[in-house]
Amino acid sequence: MFVPFFENLRNAAVPVSLREYLSFLEGMRAGLATYDPEAFYYLARTAMVKDERHIDRFDRAFAASFEGLDKIPMQAVMEAVDVPADWLKKMAEKHLTAEEKAEIEALGGFEKLMETLKARLKEQQGRHQGGSKWVGTAGTSPFGAYGYNPEGVRIGQDGSRHQRAVKVWDRREFRNLDDSVELGTRNIKVALKRLRKWARDGAADELDLDGTIRATAEHGYLDVQTRPERRNAIKVLLFLDIGGSMDPHVKVVEELFSAARAEFKHMEHFYFHNCLYEGVWKDNRRRWDAQLPTGEILRTYGSDYKCIFVGDASMSPYEIAYPGGANEHWNAEAGETWLRRCRAQWPSNVWINPTPERHWQYTQSISMIREIFEDSMVPMTLSGLERAMKSLTR
Repeated sequence: MFVPFFENLRNAAVPVSLREYLSFLEGMRAGLATYDPEAFYYLARTAMVKDERHIDRFDRAFAASFEGLDKIPMQAVMEAVDVPADWLKKMAEKHLTAEEKAEIEALGGFEKLMETLKARLKEQQGRHQGGSKWVGTAGTSPFGAYGYNPEGVRIGQDGSRHQRAVKVWDRREFRNLDDSVELGTRNIKVALKRLRKWARDGAADELDLDGTIRATAEHGYLDVQTRPERRNAIKVLLFLDIGGSMDPHVKVVEELFSAARAEFKHMEHFYFHNCLYEGVWKDNRRRWDAQLPTGEILRTYGSDYKCIFVGDASMSPYEIAYPGGANEHWNAEAGETWLRRCRAQWPSNVWINPTPERHWQYTQSISMIREIFEDSMVPMTLSGLERAMKSLTR
């Protein structure tokens, strides 16, 4: 039954061999992933992908191979996994007029939304398509996939369309930013060069020409003098928003990341999604099992660090202001609380937003982040970066 999957992998240019395919089948026969869709995915990827460059191709082939497996009974899914996400697949696209969308009302707040979702999951016994109540696809219910509701919970959908969901009940994979990307322009590096504080430290391994001339003249013989190399002593913490609405901005953020890597020798970077919470991570491939506590970051890096956040600040307001409002997990403290702690720990801070500044006024969450940062938000333009570097040198 997995032969089409193997063929799709080969067609997607994933260099999977027959031996690797047979290893995958052996794992299935051994019961390594019988009732767990997530375990099935990772078993297949582990057995048949030997180079991380091919993971994206594998994901596309995997999605194409198992699209339409939406007939799994509700009860079986609930017994096998923690959340009912894997049986909701795209079946139809329902187009609503502006008048129809205007008639759809939010349930009445985040807490009410989550309570109703729990109740629906207990009541519903099967898959549902269309409609305005049940968890399903292509409808106007606040729970499900590929429908429309101005304030809902997205379940089992591969990407955002309206960017209106207040919570996403899926586990997605993000890709690390590439810090070796070739810059298309030197403007970013030129702007970052303004944030400099020269210091000489380390081993004395650089020729001191003036000192050598002076010492030679004084001693009457060649007396070579060395000194520590002059380096930029600025220390930077870079927090990068990744995934979701940041996907269209990957190229320009990679350019900024690459330029910062080259310019700042004392720089640490961390990833977050949408808003800062109790955990950050260094590697998107391990963001679920290798998170670093944000509190530990606050205790580790002193107040002499310059703190730079990079993100579009576009999210549900609940994600900023409410405990439990995080997009993909349950956060005990509001994102706003963690952002204010960072500003208190690192007084020299700035938020760089890749969204054009002319659009900021139309997004409530951007206004909320700007208020938290006391208008220390700048656009990702040459003038915006220059303003950011000037702000950080105060």
